[in-house]
Amino acid sequence: MLTSAIISGIGLGSMYGLIALGFHITYVVSNTVNFAQGSAMMLGAVLGYTFGVRYGWPMPLAIVAALGVCALFGLVVERILVRPFVVRGSNAWLMATVAAGIVLDNAVMFTFGKEPRGFPSDWASQPIRLFGAGVYPLQLVIPLVGIGAAAVMHLLLRHTRRGKALLAVVQNPDAARLMGINVHRTIAISFMVSTALAGLAGLLIAPLFSVSSEMGTLFGIKAFAVAILGGMGSAWGVVIAGLAYGLIEALVTSFLGSVYTQIVVFSVVILALALRPNGLFGHAAINKV
Repeated sequence: MLTSAIISGIGLGSMYGLIALGFHITYVVSNTVNFAQGSAMMLGAVLGYTFGVRYGWPMPLAIVAALGVCALFGLVVERILVRPFVVRGSNAWLMATVAAGIVLDNAVMFTFGKEPRGFPSDWASQPIRLFGAGVYPLQLVIPLVGIGAAAVMHLLLRHTRRGKALLAVVQNPDAARLMGINVHRTIAISFMVSTALAGLAGLLIAPLFSVSSEMGTLFGIKAFAVAILGGMGSAWGVVIAGLAYGLIEALVTSFLGSVYTQIVVFSVVILALALRPNGLFGHAAINKV
């Protein structure tokens, strides 16, 4: 039971980390976040099912198409629901992105249906034995994708010219413009990457759970908690926090029962933030005068 819980927790935590990476990328580039991330995750799973299962497209094409639509959703959110408010110095984008998620969830419910659907996958159909426990190959793939995404994000932002340009946008937008950086386009790209990562998480987790219009709400809340816990400015931080969160959740569910899961896990999050207000890997902002 312990081995199975650990493997399940790592897979689940990696999925949380992928969604949290979306919060990270928009935060470090624009100092804003998209609270419709959970809905973007749901959209990726629903579109993957619709294109690949219902319409019978080849699965690679269905995945690419689903991620493309998720990225387009991120672009719409940034252009219509975030940028106009940020330009006016308003924080109303917070409520606007929450509302976007609610609208998308209900639109999918009316078109896709409310009943959960199974997402067939060769990677989640036949378990294999690992350390005496039966696990699906997809449970091993998800951590690799999550850790790989964090590594790419870290290398891009810290060790490439384009990545440093992304960070310059939030640090000093006016200076970034003078250096020839298209600030609005850079921020829009960050939102597209953010929702694509969430869509990828939905596609990866769908075969292990089920696809429904309501699947993204709780995942989005947990992923935001993970992003805060890890430190919004650290790609590695949010992924490590996601792994820790997933492990705790799986272990509590296995040994204490699901009725205690949310109580224990969120209590741990509160305690960790009380001890580390800026997150486990975050740093306090430096105010220059």
